[in-house]
This record gives sequence, structure tokens and C-alpha cells, in this order.
Amino acid sequence: MNEQQFPDNFLQTLSAENGFDQENFIKAHQITDAPTSIRLNPFKRPSLKTDERVAWCSDGFYLNTRPSFTFDPLFHAGCYYVQEASSMFTDHILKHIRPNIDDTIKVLDLCAAPGGKSTLLNSAINAEDLLVANEIIKTRVPVLTDNLSRWGQANVIVSNNDPKDIGRLKSFFDIILVDAPCSGSGMFRKDPQAMNEWSEANVELCHQRQERILADILPALKEDGYLIYSTCSYSHQENEDILDWLCLEFDLESIRIPIYKEWGIVETQSPDKKAWGYRFYPGKVKGEGLFASCLKKKTNTGELGTFKNNIHQKISSKEIDQVKAYVNKPDDYYYFKVNEDWLAINRAHKESLNILQRHLYLKKSGVRVGKLMGKDLIPDHELALSTIINKDAVLQTELTYDQAIQYLRRDNIDLNPTEKGWSLMNYEGQALGWAKLLPNRINNYYPKEIRIFSSPSPPAP
Repeated sequence: MNEQQFPDNFLQTLSAENGFDQENFIKAHQITDAPTSIRLNPFKRPSLKTDERVAWCSDGFYLNTRPSFTFDPLFHAGCYYVQEASSMFTDHILKHIRPNIDDTIKVLDLCAAPGGKSTLLNSAINAEDLLVANEIIKTRVPVLTDNLSRWGQANVIVSNNDPKDIGRLKSFFDIILVDAPCSGSGMFRKDPQAMNEWSEANVELCHQRQERILADILPALKEDGYLIYSTCSYSHQENEDILDWLCLEFDLESIRIPIYKEWGIVETQSPDKKAWGYRFYPGKVKGEGLFASCLKKKTNTGELGTFKNNIHQKISSKEIDQVKAYVNKPDDYYYFKVNEDWLAINRAHKESLNILQRHLYLKKSGVRVGKLMGKDLIPDHELALSTIINKDAVLQTELTYDQAIQYLRRDNIDLNPTEKGWSLMNYEGQALGWAKLLPNRINNYYPKEIRIFSSPSPPAP
């Protein structure tokens, strides 16, 4: 790739940016293969061979080669997430600001799909903390829900709402992450097609949309709460100009995040309010383009009213005891029903769940345990992948690699079970889902909507 292949005026718009090295930038984009990086799930502790660590994220690693993740059962088990390394910087920001909040926290990931930053946030907070992962675009919600279900934690709620709707939850959140929709120039190396959509006019439209989103959501942030703002754009209008606008219009205080020189991250300041920002340039960092920043809210925009009545249906203690049998440390959770499905969420989040259900459209709350049919539980796929499951209460079947692929394809599995009933289907000790073992066959209950359709390529001769 040479200078002429970038969009018109693109390089010129970056020429005055702090730390921008045009020759190095062009050279980095001539590399055809962008770095491949993954982030391990700390709740599942997989046995994976990893290579170089991502400097700003303790669970992040670069891979020397890009494998076929589709045909890795451990990927489907939620043992890791394939995430671009620069975007893992959110972990470093969160670990810097979290000690400043003494109490348990509620975190919002506003523009959450497909789930990279949500699973990262979920890894960085405590079980007593709550993560709300919101996706504005309805068609993108299923992939977000699937990825968080694979991650396996019960302190997560997924919603599908406009920022203005969430903004009515005044002073509800301690931390809000807005990874804003942007012009996408930071993804040019990874996705060259993004160049066809870039223009100075589109940058300006993105700037206006970012202001609108931030203005709508800020009432939901508590006084002394933190806003993490990021884009995958290099454009000043979408980054430093937004910081100046936030400080001027909403009196936010910029937070300086400590970084190390050897990381290659460029620290910047906005022109007027000198708000701190962090730019990631391919060639300087081993990752794609990113801008990140953190600000603290210094004003109170009101409080949300309280509600005494629980909106969940009354349920019998006998049924709860049946469900509890399948949950590890069962008294740590609050149990409720949505239609016929039983769900469990960390007990500390009962009140927050009640509030959110009154105000938002929720797509996932905690872990879906399953349906009760008489004395039996029909277990849900979420329970299989969760970290709350009581594995002593269920059968478990260890699969070979070939059997695991058959299972993920919903094919017949070549097994001769000696026991009957619902069984976790495991690969290297990690749960993939459920099957029902019968005397003459195995019923494969891996969800149809996420099954693998293709087959692994045969090894080279």
C-alpha cells in the first residue's frame, strides 16, 4: 500500500497529529497480515499454548499464526475471545480507576456488540459488581448475547435500547464505556474496504452522532463516576474535539492514565481543555488504530426513584430448591422466572434487575438455568457454559477432538455411553453444551443457531 491508495486528504488530515509518522504509518499498512491476538477467560483457566503477551492486558496474548478458530472447541467453550490487541487497553484503564471506587459498581458498555469489550469488562470486575451490555442495533444483539453466555458469568445483563432510554436511569452507573460508532480509519489495515467509506463529510457526521450519544447517556452516570470514551478512528474531530466538548459542555474532568514509553502508545491532549487521550498507531504499537480516554463526572444530574414492588412472579420454595441443585454455591444467587425459564443472577443484583426490567428491554439476565418439567430440569445451554453450574449434579462426557467437532456440527456422535440422562459434553474438561444419553442413541442438543456448518480441512500431505 502506498500514499495514493489511502482516501483523498486522509493522510493530510493526520499530518499535524501528535506522534503521527507518515512513513512508518504507510509501511505498517503494507503488512498484509495484521497481528492476531486473543484474550483468555480468567474464569475458565484453559490450557492453551500462547505466545507474546499484550503489554497493557494481563490476559491478552499475540499468536504467531492465525488458526481456524471455528474448528477449535475451546473457542466455542468460551475459553478465550479473539480480540484486537489495541482495544484491550480498556482493561488497563479500568484497573487504574477501579480502586478509586470503594463500593460495588455498576458498569455500562453502551455500544457493546459483538462483545469484545463486554467480556473484557466482565473479566475485570468482581462478582458483586454488575455489567450491563447494551447494543442499540437489534440485529447485533444475538451475537453479543452468545459471546457473554460463553464467558459464563451471572453478573451480566444484556439490553437492546437507545442511549436516550438508558439516560433516564439517572445516576445509576459508576462507569460507562462508550466505544462510539466512528469513521473507522483505525481499521484500514484489518479491513481495507473501510477506506471506501471514509470521507471528511462522514467524519463530521460521526462527530455529530458521537455528541448526541454522549449527551443522551451522561445523565445515567453518577457524580464522581467515570466515562471511558474510545473510537477506532484517527480523526481529531472524533477524538480530541469530543474531549474538549465534554469538558466544556458537561464539566467533565480528564483523567491521565499511566503508560510506559516502550508500549508505543502516543499520549495527546485536546487543544482547549488539555484533556488526555491515547492514540494507537500501527507501526508504533502491535495492534490496530485506536483512540481512548477517560473522564470523571463532577456534577449531579439527579437520582432515580426507588421502587418497592418486585415485578417478578411469586414462585414456590420447592421449585427453587429443585433449581438450586444444579447451581454451585446456590445461596449466592437470586432465582426468578421469565415465562417458563428459570434464571439465576448474583443475589446482590436483585434490586438492580428489578429497576432495569422496569425501564429497559432486556435480552439476557444472569444465567438461564432451564425449564422444570415435574421433578426434572431441562437444562439450558447457558447453564452448560456458565461458571455457576454444579458439575457434581450432572453427568459429564469427555469428547475427543473429532467427537467435539461432530457435536458442534449437531452430527451424530460415535459414542457408547454406559449411563443415561442429561450430560455435559466436554472437551479437555471444558463444557460445550448438553446431550441426552439414551440406551440406543445420543440426542445432540447443541443450539441450531450457533452450530458449525463446515468441516475442518484435512491435514496437508
